[in-house]
Amino acid sequence: MPVSSAAAGSSRARGAVRPGYFGSYGGRFVPETLMAPLAELTRAYDKHSRKRGFRKRLDALLCDFAGRPTPLYLAERLSDHFGGARIYLKREDLLHTGAHKINNALGQVLLAAEMGKRRIIAETGAGQHGVATATAAALFGLECVVYMGEEDIRRQRVNVERMRLLGSEVRSVDAGSRTLKDAINEALRDWVTNVRTTHYVLGSVLGPDPYPRMVRDFHRVIGIEAKKQLKRQARRDWPDLAIACVGGGSNAIGLFSAFIDDSRVRLIGVEAGGSGHALGEHAARFQGGSLGVLHGTKTLLLQDDDGQVATTHSVSAGLDYPAVGPEHVDLHDRGRTEYTSATDAEAVAAFHLLSSIEGIVPALETAHALVEAGKHASRLSGDKIILVNLSGRGDKDLESVMEYDREHGGECSE
Repeated sequence: MPVSSAAAGSSRARGAVRPGYFGSYGGRFVPETLMAPLAELTRAYDKHSRKRGFRKRLDALLCDFAGRPTPLYLAERLSDHFGGARIYLKREDLLHTGAHKINNALGQVLLAAEMGKRRIIAETGAGQHGVATATAAALFGLECVVYMGEEDIRRQRVNVERMRLLGSEVRSVDAGSRTLKDAINEALRDWVTNVRTTHYVLGSVLGPDPYPRMVRDFHRVIGIEAKKQLKRQARRDWPDLAIACVGGGSNAIGLFSAFIDDSRVRLIGVEAGGSGHALGEHAARFQGGSLGVLHGTKTLLLQDDDGQVATTHSVSAGLDYPAVGPEHVDLHDRGRTEYTSATDAEAVAAFHLLSSIEGIVPALETAHALVEAGKHASRLSGDKIILVNLSGRGDKDLESVMEYDREHGGECSE
């Protein structure tokens, strides 16, 4: 049975100088109509996450329904390809629904059921969080509505049909950039209107408190498992580098949380470098972002000189977001984590590489992390360990990769 990621829940965020904050970041910057439901959610989460019965039921769902623990896989051919460090992959792609998102969806929907909520709403970009939430809602017999940007619906048609098959309604959002940012806007509007009956399953370590710490806690299981598995397989319970892609930052914080207090482990998050360095051509918040407030939290975000939220770009729908989770910014400020980026071209090349030499088709989000792993592996000796969180599988991205290759003369251009 997995160790419940909810077991570490607390009313005060790690590193916070006040409840709901990570250093100077986080908080609740929302309309007055949402303050009461957020307070209700905080009380419910802090209460139920401490209950043995809640944790036991969540552990059972993670094990018997979702498929935890996920394997830790030594990618020998990938390691040999780079000729240096050993690369281990934490196989979150093998979870039910195909990504780490199910950890949080099950936790939040179980919590919503305990709170007596009858309706679930969610936002999604790449579709994996939407599918996970639709799956959990179906399991609990709850109504579910998923908001998704029109552009992301175009890029992720298969996941849209999966959500509908699971009994959820998918509402297209045609405002703004028609991507994840705009889907969150619409989900928040829905929640304001329907707070009495509805729980909003936010999909990353974003938004107002308690979401950043609650989502983190539901994903702690990733790092907890990886640490135990390394002890068995590599005879030590820590890697030299732990690497994960960072959109909002949920899969990364889930992995990093087990190693934050271990100074031997270098923690690296990889953002979407997109197609260029100009504003609007990427989604690399740590390379051009500034302090601001978006979707209820104070954090680092991409914005223009007038303070308007900038458009973003990534070949990966799941990384195409202008802000990042507040805990990531605090960890960066404290010098505990590093953040770099991978371009669209690099990510697509990594997608092809892992598929062809390991037989594992990674999500385009994960492919960004693989780019960074490759850069370090070739410079490190064979006794070093690189741990990569393989956050999702790439079935959903095949059309996007084929389109990219056709436009850029890549491997699938024929």
